[in-house]
Amino acid sequence: MSGELFPSRVVTDRLAFEPLHESVDLREFYRVCSGQADDGDFTDVTRYVTWSPHEHPRETREFLDGVAERFESGDGGEYAVRPREGEDGAGELAGVTGVGVDWDRRLATFGTWLRRPFWGRGYSGERAAAFVEVAFEALDLAVVEVTHEPDNDNSRRAIEKYVDAHDGRREGHLRSFVADRDGRITDQVRYTITREEYERADTPDVGTRIEL
Repeated sequence: MSGELFPSRVVTDRLAFEPLHESVDLREFYRVCSGQADDGDFTDVTRYVTWSPHEHPRETREFLDGVAERFESGDGGEYAVRPREGEDGAGELAGVTGVGVDWDRRLATFGTWLRRPFWGRGYSGERAAAFVEVAFEALDLAVVEVTHEPDNDNSRRAIEKYVDAHDGRREGHLRSFVADRDGRITDQVRYTITREEYERADTPDVGTRIEL
């Protein structure tokens, strides 16, 4: 398998997505992942993800090396999220989105995070609509899954909205389902969208263009 499995670029009406390891500067990404790029408490961003704020640039380089390895092996694609021209903060690194793939199960697993200045714009749903299309049209998978911690109300609302829009469903509360690199074990609420649900859903058009 090679990195050519994943799109080289994805564009929607308001957002552009490019492979993370190819499109970010190490220092720029370190400033974001260490919390130096924005005012406020960066733990608001990392509270519900499986990594902690980066403590030094070497940690960021190791992270990006892992991203590149997964992309090239075909195990997952992680993308920089940038608002397009006409959006506040156009061209800035707004966050990261990713799709992990279990080829044996034909399953895509979604994940994303955004910097605080880009919250509340509906970017999560627009990004999800684009990558649901990537999963089923570009990668020919059968199921998309996404999870959130039970007390993460912001993610719950965003996920429920786009899962409902694609005729997907809530699967249930999974206990002790995820362990992060610090050993913290969390419950997760799981949702899925199948290819059949995707094909019959009347979803809003976000202008997705997938460049392979």
